[in-house]
Amino acid sequence: MSITNAQYTLSNVTPTEIVSPSVMPQLVVIHNLTKSNNHYIYYGNSTVTTTNAPHIDPGETVQFRLLPLETLFAVSDPNGLPVGVMVQKQG
Repeated sequence: MSITNAQYTLSNVTPTEIVSPSVMPQLVVIHNLTKSNNHYIYYGNSTVTTTNAPHIDPGETVQFRLLPLETLFAVSDPNGLPVGVMVQKQG
């Protein structure tokens, strides 16, 4: 198993790939690094927008597992929010 950490600054229009596909399942932890009210991170597939996906509240952390070959994208509202990502590949 390997663990990687990254931080991304997100667009409010163009989805950013925050977890690349792997041949192994991946445990993913995402943290909305902003603490300001009404600053949200939205996550999903390559077509994610602020109107079609679940969101992470300011300061909130979510954890889930991606299946092999799945990719995760994110956008923010407003533009330019930081998101922290930790990925552990499962063997």
